[in-house]
Amino acid sequence: MGLQETKIESLPFVNAELNYLAPTAAKPRTYAFDPPPREPKSTALPEPHQVPIFDARLIAQNISLDREGFALVRHPTRVRDFYNDEEVRAVYYPAVEAFLRATLKADRVVIFDHTVRKRVDGAADIRGAGPRQPATRVHVDQTILSGANRVREHLPDEADELLKGRVQVINLWRPIRGPLRDSPLAMADGTTVEPGDLVASDLIYPNRRGETYSVKYNPNHRWFYFPEMTPDEALLLKCYDSATDGRPRFGPHTAFVDPTTPLDAPPRESIELRTLVFHKQ
Repeated sequence: MGLQETKIESLPFVNAELNYLAPTAAKPRTYAFDPPPREPKSTALPEPHQVPIFDARLIAQNISLDREGFALVRHPTRVRDFYNDEEVRAVYYPAVEAFLRATLKADRVVIFDHTVRKRVDGAADIRGAGPRQPATRVHVDQTILSGANRVREHLPDEADELLKGRVQVINLWRPIRGPLRDSPLAMADGTTVEPGDLVASDLIYPNRRGETYSVKYNPNHRWFYFPEMTPDEALLLKCYDSATDGRPRFGPHTAFVDPTTPLDAPPRESIELRTLVFHKQ
């Protein structure tokens, strides 16, 4: 049973502000480093909207990565220190690879990077300067162009053959400490997102140019979150899917300020792994 058969309006919810993309004439772009003189760091300006975000705990079993573009999974971990890159790569990477291969019935899983985040009041989100801050704008990590390019970038010798099958970019996101009450993650039901809501946006690095989707406001979007996630839980987020059979290919998501968060709640700490998931079909 999918969410279309579920009485969403009966679920608990919070009203919260989400930062969509403000209208812009040119293609939005953001520098991942200090911009050139007299250039703004980003031309992707926020347009805040108050929206209901529904508590998906009671309907978690009805939510599917293939249908809605996200899913809650139970995934205990033996990692002791997620701030230790060596331990994350040696212990967490192989465990996640095996878990995703089994859970998604994939032929192959390749992890290409990870990001640790910790919210610090008033801190800017600067790459390469310690833990990143939560991403507080509605976005998708990849686009039609950059999703396929990830395969070419990380597996250049095999890319042509791999791209003949189904390719997904899946983000596995989890809190490092919990229960998480600060800056939780909201996910849009992919069945409520229109292709025209997604705006390709340049992400400029010192040595290359990536592309993500910013998202325009659409009152039909339906948003969900899983309150008080524990470190034994994780979210699967669909960031790209090469399948064109009608299923959602992209899952917009964002951190948000939960108005019910206690004032003494510890700041959010989380880790996300970005992975290439292959099916030969």
